[in-house]
Amino acid sequence: MTIKDLSTLYEGNRTGVLLIHGLGGTPVEMKTVAKRLNAAGNTVLCCQLEGHCGTEADLADTHWQDWYASVEAALARLEARCDTIVVGGLSMGGLLAAKLAAAEPSRVRGLVILAPTLWYDGWSIPWYAVLLKLLRRWIGLPFLKHWSFSEREPYGIKDERVRKIILQAMTSGDSTLAGVLRTPAYALRELWRLVDALKPELRKVHQRALVIQAREDDVASIRNAQYLQRNLGGLVETLILDDSYHLITVDQQRHIVNDRVVSFVGSIAKAAKPAQPAPAPVSIHAA
Repeated sequence: MTIKDLSTLYEGNRTGVLLIHGLGGTPVEMKTVAKRLNAAGNTVLCCQLEGHCGTEADLADTHWQDWYASVEAALARLEARCDTIVVGGLSMGGLLAAKLAAAEPSRVRGLVILAPTLWYDGWSIPWYAVLLKLLRRWIGLPFLKHWSFSEREPYGIKDERVRKIILQAMTSGDSTLAGVLRTPAYALRELWRLVDALKPELRKVHQRALVIQAREDDVASIRNAQYLQRNLGGLVETLILDDSYHLITVDQQRHIVNDRVVSFVGSIAKAAKPAQPAPAPVSIHAA
């Protein structure tokens, strides 16, 4: 099966924003943020990660390095159009964005992390999920390749109307609409490996960072944002939402998220502009 590339580019000015979707998701989940950023004048690229927007098997056949390679390629694509670039992502996409910021300090000027997921420890995660940690070293075994874990109510969305729409898309059989309904065990293994690779590099992230998470995040608790506050190497701005769950780019307070991201990107772009020379003094000679 050939996976269709759903990466979307919104043309704008010389300030670029690279947006990265989450594990098992699609670029569509970044659409509202992208459109708002583009309306403010920015060039925005919502990239598609390797193995995503296909089947569960497609996702299970990829590694975190494949996802990261997709991000690197997207950065190069955006650099052809832009001078200043901010990288951001949702959930696992935010972790990939942080990895890129640590590796490319001269190419990435700012970092946006939305609903960071270093641990699955939100209130909707079942108690037996702790067994996943015990299974972690064995998940790579061949007989576990076909294991997967279903999404659970409330599917990361507090807004009941939006939740219904997303659930219909997830169960439609078309993963390009809202991603896969079940996450392969192999993909979870790769997420954990990404987290292990990222943690030692967080101190290398000296760019300004914006972290936004919901206090009631059902997938990843607020402890994830707190960890990043303590361990990122630069200035960290944090916004805690009071009426959303995990998928904050589509949930009830998405407009607050959009406005804050636009403001943050604008401040990065302004700081990146070279100072204008003062006008030369005008000499006035008496006649």
